[in-house]
Amino acid sequence: MDIVETIANTRDLIAQTRAAGKTIGLTPTMGALHEGHLSLVRRCRKECDFSVVSIFVNPTQFGPGEDFDSYPRTFDTDCAACRDLGVDLIFAPAPEEMYPRENLTWLDVDTIGDHLCGAARPGFFRGVCTVVTKLFNVIQPDIAYFGEKDAQQLAVITRMVADLNLPLEIRGCPIVRESDGLAMSSRNQYLDPEQRRQAVCLFQALRHAQQLIENGQTDTTALIDAIKTIIEKQPQARIDYISIVDRNLMQPLVKIDRPVRIALAVHLGPARLIDNIAIDPPINNKHSIRQ
Repeated sequence: MDIVETIANTRDLIAQTRAAGKTIGLTPTMGALHEGHLSLVRRCRKECDFSVVSIFVNPTQFGPGEDFDSYPRTFDTDCAACRDLGVDLIFAPAPEEMYPRENLTWLDVDTIGDHLCGAARPGFFRGVCTVVTKLFNVIQPDIAYFGEKDAQQLAVITRMVADLNLPLEIRGCPIVRESDGLAMSSRNQYLDPEQRRQAVCLFQALRHAQQLIENGQTDTTALIDAIKTIIEKQPQARIDYISIVDRNLMQPLVKIDRPVRIALAVHLGPARLIDNIAIDPPINNKHSIRQ
């Protein structure tokens, strides 16, 4: 496994790989790898000849007062995990490698990025879209892998690739959860034992909403109120947002009459946690629910 820090050296390796006729897969990460990330890496290894993992904590997607400086960095452990899984290349640039000068060119996606995390974290998706496009330009993958836990990010990047005619495929992969249902996240490391216990309320609230929908509830206001009731029982939980949105454009809905995603963000102590569940509309009184 090669670990490369510069764009030039990475492009040389990619050119050799491409000349050998191999398909290239990319799993973009900010490191602090957990089983959710590793599930993406495994799928990439299975489906592509040459597997690349990028590890880069991107400063341009963090706003003032956010956790860029404290974001967990576990590079040696991450490299060991990638080596064990047979990754071919880790691209691990420094910030000055990716942003060698004042950046004057930015990418963003309208509509899909306007709500949820886009509203809660102004400038977040501009930073995400820009750095992901930089990674695509360096690695030139045939396929890139993203987790459905960051469902809005997945939708934004999928639309960006389509709108810009970028020559690659985006593949979304299912959420990986702890045994009690908490979605795996690098920011789970911020939780103390009591906050970790309370964090289960996110998944419990989503499952409760699922049950209400299975029983015929389609009014999104009522569903959001039910989710709030469960989360607000936890003394340290502070709701950032709860929304039920169209699954394609991520626009809020008043009634479930099409494929939707229930998405939420909750602060627990120093951690801002996100989770979501995808729900298909009723068909012949049967509901298809997936996570």
